[in-house]
Amino acid sequence: MDGWSRWSRVPDWGFEANQGAAIALLPGAGALPRLVVSTIDHPAGGNTGYLRVLDLDTDLATAATEGAWRILDFDTEVNPVHAALLHTGDILFFAGSGNDPDRLGAHDFRTRVWHYPDPGLDAPTTPIDLFCSGQAFLPDGRVLAAGGTGQYDPFFGLRDTLLFDPATLTWTTQPDMDYGRWYPTLAALETGAVVALSGLGADGFLSETPELFDPQTLTWSKLPIPGPIPMYAHLMLLADGRVFYTGGQYGTNNGMRPSIWDTATGAVTEVPGLYDPESRSQSTSVLLPPAQAQRVMILGGGTVDPHGPGMALADTRIADLSTAAPAYQAGPPMTYPRMHVCAVVLPDRTVLATGGSAMEEMADAVPPTGEIYDPVAGIWTPTAPQRVARLYHSVALLTPAGTVVTAGSNPQRKTEELRIEVFWPPYLFKGARPEFEMSSGPVEYGATLTLATTATLREVSLLHPTSCTHSCDNNQRLIDLPITSTAPGTVSVAMPSNPALAPPGWYLVVVVDTGGVPSAGQWLRLGPGAPTPV
Repeated sequence: MDGWSRWSRVPDWGFEANQGAAIALLPGAGALPRLVVSTIDHPAGGNTGYLRVLDLDTDLATAATEGAWRILDFDTEVNPVHAALLHTGDILFFAGSGNDPDRLGAHDFRTRVWHYPDPGLDAPTTPIDLFCSGQAFLPDGRVLAAGGTGQYDPFFGLRDTLLFDPATLTWTTQPDMDYGRWYPTLAALETGAVVALSGLGADGFLSETPELFDPQTLTWSKLPIPGPIPMYAHLMLLADGRVFYTGGQYGTNNGMRPSIWDTATGAVTEVPGLYDPESRSQSTSVLLPPAQAQRVMILGGGTVDPHGPGMALADTRIADLSTAAPAYQAGPPMTYPRMHVCAVVLPDRTVLATGGSAMEEMADAVPPTGEIYDPVAGIWTPTAPQRVARLYHSVALLTPAGTVVTAGSNPQRKTEELRIEVFWPPYLFKGARPEFEMSSGPVEYGATLTLATTATLREVSLLHPTSCTHSCDNNQRLIDLPITSTAPGTVSVAMPSNPALAPPGWYLVVVVDTGGVPSAGQWLRLGPGAPTPV
């Protein structure tokens, strides 16, 4: 494991006034060495020497149930307002001016690419202020970023559109939208097109008209208005092609209630049952795994208080969108209230809730641990202690290795948390990981994929790569790949046939053995004419 763990607990050694010390490692009977400590103290009666041989007490002792956190010895270099896992394995951070109006005046706009897991980051040129834009993946793996900051205080949104190419590590300019957007939402649809909506316009007022980006023509078109969808609204593409506004967002909800939106007609169908809908600012929402179940959870969030920090909720609600008349039902509450919380779908089909605070922007109200939700058992369990407070402008994303990268925190302007803390989930401490190889050939909807493996498998999944900002990832999902046949050393699985369930693009294929241990992910592009897996 890379990075720094929290210090081990040390017993009371009886030292009085240490004047010098030396330490060494001694082979132990178990997996860990023993620690030899030699000191010289100077109590009132004269010099006294101490020698102790101690068993190490580290967080690895509980890692199989709590996981482990590690702070890396390099940082993000920029305020990581936006993050995305690229199909090259790189991690993209972009900040634009990063909540610093002085950088806007100086046209100092920032992007970093981390060649995970190696230290060191590249710094591609950033042509506009992408601070608080929206983002989504196109089917070919490029990142679409739309909107951004044209002016601070009051904020005006940009009409600009950029594409980031993982192969060349460059941003390229695309046709402008008709409307400026600051704090917009972008979400991919079943066709691979991306819808952009909400955000403050170039005039500082809410842009209510949605726009659709066509990845084939690289052009924008307008869509019917569903209502005043709030800024950074949480949107989930459903299996019937409609889009669910979960009731989560940044700021107020503009009077909108959770609703299913038909993007073709603009019609919305309200989904009732959300407790305290006015207290869902800076919540997070997640399509619970597997995506076929069509169950959406909204987690936490808090009040919008112009006179002081908002108060957070520990509440969760779950809506089954596969039913004829869906409604939110009470879910198991988290252990801690959280605003600015991030949720990450893990490859063993659990969900990590990380970061946030019981009071908006208050580091002293930050929960001591993350929490992992098991959708089958319906329970939350704590992780090991997380040491870096993650508030406004923090992100969390899953890596192909199965670890979770957390970064950022910007509770006030020019206060930027650059440290990276990585979570190693419990499944990484439960034995050898299964391995597999994928068959070659195009991977299209409804195809059969053959995997070579010696492991006995519990399940096979597709995971959409993470792309998050402001406590939400609208496109994150895990799709079950049903096992259709087995033979000695091979397993065949059925790829999804519904693009609304798995929009075209790049995915990680992960297998999980019968012990609940997932493999590392391997990249695959799904869609018409998709190339050979890599």
